[in-house]
Amino acid sequence: MRKSTVFFLCVILLWSCSEEEPIAPTPKPPADKLTYTIDYFKAVALGVEFGNASAITRKWNMPMKIFVGGEAQAVLQQELIAIVDELNVLTTDNFAISITQDSLESNCYVFFGSSTSFVKVYPASASNIQSNWGLFYYFWNAQNDVYKSVVFVDTHRTRNDAERKHLLREELTQSLGLARDSELYPESIFQSAWTTTNEYAEIDRDLIRLLYHPTVKSGLTANQVDPILRQAWKDFHPN
Repeated sequence: MRKSTVFFLCVILLWSCSEEEPIAPTPKPPADKLTYTIDYFKAVALGVEFGNASAITRKWNMPMKIFVGGEAQAVLQQELIAIVDELNVLTTDNFAISITQDSLESNCYVFFGSSTSFVKVYPASASNIQSNWGLFYYFWNAQNDVYKSVVFVDTHRTRNDAERKHLLREELTQSLGLARDSELYPESIFQSAWTTTNEYAEIDRDLIRLLYHPTVKSGLTANQVDPILRQAWKDFHPN
């Protein structure tokens, strides 16, 4: 049996992205909402932020089971539950996320704590951790289906719960396959500049709905996914 090649992705929030950094104004969208949503989908969902991985769709094709490690503060536990509930409503391809107390059955490890503690648990993060408050790694197989992820939220260098909740929402959502940051749409959870957004913008919800629509598969190029997205759009925007 052919052994699948394993890849990983690390998405970083840089210290240089502070609250004071100006955010570009929301660009005037094209004439129709569908067109600018698909353009944003291609910018965020195709490829990875760093490295040479091909610009194609990647998504989970199995349930995500989250195990929480580190310093599991009650407020972040509750936020994680809320985010999971939101995501489960937006996906329609039988993908589902749950939280488990059994690390052996999990395939997503969410760690809250210090950078020092996380490196001890996940040494591969050592080269990125010092300048980043939040990051994720995800792994996909030869079919480009994601099957494992690791999410880190620094609860020591962050200054308040709003920042921690933002990092949790962004990194967990990006680990679904919406892996690239963008300078567009300041209200978006995928905004590349530093923000403390703690809810999904309307366009974010549309991107999640599209990626986890039954007709959208892993491994699709921009040209292949375009007509599929246009058809899928009609299921949640019928008019």
